[in-house]
Amino acid sequence: MAGRIPQQFIDDLLARINITDIVESRVKLKRSGKNYSGLCPFHKENSPSFSVSPDKQFYYCFGCGAGGNALGFLMEYERLSFPEAVEELAKIAGVEVPKETQHPLQPQREQQLKRQFDLLELAAQHFRQQLVTAAQNHPVKTYLQQRGISPQTADAFALGYAPAGWDHLLKQFSQAYQAKPETLESIGLVVHNPEKQRFYDRFRDRLMFPIRDMRGRVIAFGGRVLNDEKPKYLNSSETDTFNKSRELYGLYEARQHNSSLQRLLIVEGYMDVVGLAEHGIHWAVATLGTATNAQHLTRLFKLVPEVIFCFDGDSAGRKAAERALEISLPIIQDGYSIRFLFLPEGEDPDSLVKLEGKEAFEARTREALPLSEFFFRHYSAEADLNSLDGRARFASRALPAIQTIPALLLKEMMRDRICEITGLGAEQLQSFVQLQQAQEPIITKAATVSTPRAELNPQSHSLLRPAFSPVLSSHKQPDLVQRVISLLLHRPDLAQGLPEAESLGSLQEAHIDLLIELINYFRANPENSLGTLLVDWQYSPSLSQHLLLLNQIAHLAPIPAEANADAEIQDAFKRLLSRQQENRLDLLLKKARHTPLSSEEKALLNQLLQQKNSGV
Repeated sequence: MAGRIPQQFIDDLLARINITDIVESRVKLKRSGKNYSGLCPFHKENSPSFSVSPDKQFYYCFGCGAGGNALGFLMEYERLSFPEAVEELAKIAGVEVPKETQHPLQPQREQQLKRQFDLLELAAQHFRQQLVTAAQNHPVKTYLQQRGISPQTADAFALGYAPAGWDHLLKQFSQAYQAKPETLESIGLVVHNPEKQRFYDRFRDRLMFPIRDMRGRVIAFGGRVLNDEKPKYLNSSETDTFNKSRELYGLYEARQHNSSLQRLLIVEGYMDVVGLAEHGIHWAVATLGTATNAQHLTRLFKLVPEVIFCFDGDSAGRKAAERALEISLPIIQDGYSIRFLFLPEGEDPDSLVKLEGKEAFEARTREALPLSEFFFRHYSAEADLNSLDGRARFASRALPAIQTIPALLLKEMMRDRICEITGLGAEQLQSFVQLQQAQEPIITKAATVSTPRAELNPQSHSLLRPAFSPVLSSHKQPDLVQRVISLLLHRPDLAQGLPEAESLGSLQEAHIDLLIELINYFRANPENSLGTLLVDWQYSPSLSQHLLLLNQIAHLAPIPAEANADAEIQDAFKRLLSRQQENRLDLLLKKARHTPLSSEEKALLNQLLQQKNSGV
């Protein structure tokens, strides 16, 4: 591209294009009212959750959250860069793409990047040719034969060979392609020795694995020694074309073999990926010298609904699995699956599939531990669940981790499981979660309130007595529910101006049950104060558990003297009702994708959609 594309042209181009035509040529769509629906091309699903709106010129998937305009669809579906997607739309519209004046160095940068990709592809061809033409008794061919890798599999992964010697590739590319040593260094093919002031090949006498991006471009290499030298594996350094924390080896090849992948297996090494493919398992990928990270998982879940981690059964494998669990919890969404496969000690995927065969290995993957099961095994391993202390220790470790899970259904089911294990009720567990969210521990325990009702000041709206108050120095900001609770604790009279508390009943927010109890109490007892609430709730088994939490919220969210508490609580309550409506709409949409809705549910869904569209 010679310059930056003017924004005005992009806006006009999108106005010319009908997104339905762009999507329908790639995804089977069916008319659904004003919109079109179909199976989402960005994740695997059995019932349609992908919607295209001609009116809004927008697509959205209720399953995976993918959404955007025609330009964004092309970029995501075709794996195009922004300029490439604009060019594609311009061809469809029959217009030329204009260019704005650009920085004088931009064309040079574009040309430099293209040169780098070209040289990397030439290097892959060079290494491949070296392997193909090597003698049959050459160590690299002997190694592949010993590992059971056929010529067909080697060709599918474009395996190659970097000859021995310090400057084989350096000389070849300098002569054949006029490649400067500095350019080859910038793409990770040669290394500079500043002491000797010379360049030399990075990969020497190694089996070579080209690393490709999603578009099939060679972006880097991995090389394996053919003997016992160290390091056994050597990767390209990070360059303009290669970021090892984003890429996965074998992903391009897996998608080439099957464009409708249902799951991916994350293994440790290149040879594991190649060895599994040799035995007919073409859905394995490997990280590139790093542990699996959030970028990897987020990327994979745009392609498949299930990811399986594969680990050795030794202590190192267990530690790696624990790290993967920590990474997975904030990523997992309802409708997706993460599983953990542990191999027998001393085996890796390549060796095990040779020993057992494809069917037995795939059977292992089907029996891999679901994330929830591995979670509870991990967090209960060091706790004696037969003792109260052990169960408390287990809960104190597991609950904060569960709180990081964005999948609402999975989170709720795992919290229910903790209730079963610990014997705690749901409300007790919720209070416990809130206490754990404080930035500093509570130093003192709440003292029992024993003041007779007659001695209480019915007009007192002050905070709880110091004897009852925990020591708090947290600067954590309260959430919306906590803010409403605090307002009511300071100004109980405000409850009279609020709608019925049950209108918040199905809202998925922490402490919503406590807020409902609080509103109902002060609405039913308009003359009562915070002091009388303490006495009344103290003797109620279901309510007394909230007293410590109420005090903590009051301290976290004090009400300034100049604050307009009435206006603030009305605004906060309105926002909670809006969240409630969004939540009900989301639940109905999710249910509609799996089971038919009743007539009442359909009517409610239509009502909620109309309110949403009208901004009510």
